[in-house]
Amino acid sequence: MRNVVIGFLGSQLDMGRRHGWRPTVALCQVDGFPVDRLELLYDVKFSRLAHTVRRDIAGISPDTEVLLREMNMEDPWDFEEVYTKLYDFARTYGFDEDRERYHIHLTTGTHVGQICWFLLSESRHIPAALIQTGPPRGEDSTGTFDLIDLDLSRYDALQQRFDQQTREYGNLLKGGIETRNRTYNDLIERIEQVAGISDAPILLQGESGTGKSELAERIYELKLQKRRVKGRLVSVNCATLKGTSAIPTLFGQRRSHTGQPGTERAGLLREADGGVLFLDEVDRLGLDEQAMLLHALETGRYYPLGSDSEVTSRFQVIAGATGDLAMLAGEGAFRPDLLSRLNLWTFTLPALRERPEDMEANLKYELARAERTLGTRVGFNADAAEAWLRFARAADTPWPGNFRDFSGAILRLCTLAPRGRITRAQVDNETETLKRRWRTSERDLDARLIAEVTQDLIDPFDVPQLANVIRVCRSSATISDAGRRLFAVSRESRSTRNDADRLRKYLARFGLSWSELRS
Repeated sequence: MRNVVIGFLGSQLDMGRRHGWRPTVALCQVDGFPVDRLELLYDVKFSRLAHTVRRDIAGISPDTEVLLREMNMEDPWDFEEVYTKLYDFARTYGFDEDRERYHIHLTTGTHVGQICWFLLSESRHIPAALIQTGPPRGEDSTGTFDLIDLDLSRYDALQQRFDQQTREYGNLLKGGIETRNRTYNDLIERIEQVAGISDAPILLQGESGTGKSELAERIYELKLQKRRVKGRLVSVNCATLKGTSAIPTLFGQRRSHTGQPGTERAGLLREADGGVLFLDEVDRLGLDEQAMLLHALETGRYYPLGSDSEVTSRFQVIAGATGDLAMLAGEGAFRPDLLSRLNLWTFTLPALRERPEDMEANLKYELARAERTLGTRVGFNADAAEAWLRFARAADTPWPGNFRDFSGAILRLCTLAPRGRITRAQVDNETETLKRRWRTSERDLDARLIAEVTQDLIDPFDVPQLANVIRVCRSSATISDAGRRLFAVSRESRSTRNDADRLRKYLARFGLSWSELRS
């Protein structure tokens, strides 16, 4: 395959003013790299030098064909002009990669020209490797020669380093926990890709206790490492922003609003300038605050309470939500325009019960955290660890509080461990305590849920079943979908499978209808 080299004429270097070394001529003297054709781009002002270089190459390398291509530049340091002319050159060249191997000689030309060569080769507008030459280092040397191929797949060490860095970022987002759940790991991988290159808002959804706050902190650390932000992380739980204190807490307050000294406040948005603002439980934010927040997100400006002039603050946003923001927007409890601004990148964290394969890794993590909190080493007896993991992974273990329940249980076990060892008896006692708490809480939640839709008295036997039906109906798009979910097992043994009709009849027993539950 023929070697073809494309490059600029060196208007200074090819005159030989640097130790007599002429890079374009020397390129054709490199042992083991025959130049079959040299495409030399030159300005008409240096026409005599170009013809001299061609004549000298013919003397030392008669097999090298030298083609002189006139390319005049009004300003060889003007990026737009240089890039446009090289782009037009590449577009009309007619590369034949089946017969020729192309190279770009970077040594000659301005720095702007070198940058343009790199961009065009990296984007494959010019399918070429890069050549960098240098002056001789010894008496018998014709100079240095380095071939740079931009196909990184050929550089295993570099590729491995990039892969290692990606793993490190993913490990950061996972808090050092070696998770195995595919859904969670895929989610973390996508967050790493988005947070590392985008400044757009990120919305973290999931049940309470799934780790949204911790993940927000890790996303901030990732952005800090990748130099996406310089400021600090400012966190606020929107559920605590109530009444007249909500707006000054977020947007600040001037002394003129009350006239009393000591009442001025900078506001959290101002504190987040240049950094990240984490709005936890953003679904609990009031409508007035939502409107002001939307304006601040879109313009970077807002009015502190009592101020006649706008304040500027540029920050990135991570929002956490437990509720369904789309449903809340449909009910008028959340602004659709703010939702559109926040949900460009939405990530839903899976519940702990959906990640049984991660229980052991999370147990090690929580055990190490409890040891740091208590200042002492604690371990599980073998039978105790087996019993705990069996309970934690069981399909009927609901983990309604997710990691809050899990972490609290491990801390209690470590605190009460005799001589630093957690026993089987302790685990059995803790699991019974958790079950008892969950049953009590579930009964209370079921009763409150049923009270929302009917004032009729319901037999205790029917309460948990009816509550589950209500939850399924509210989370299903259609009555048929809800019926299929509720009768998934029994429908297989029936000759007719009108699940929607069965669900209507069940609801009618309690004086309820599909439309009432959905409204």
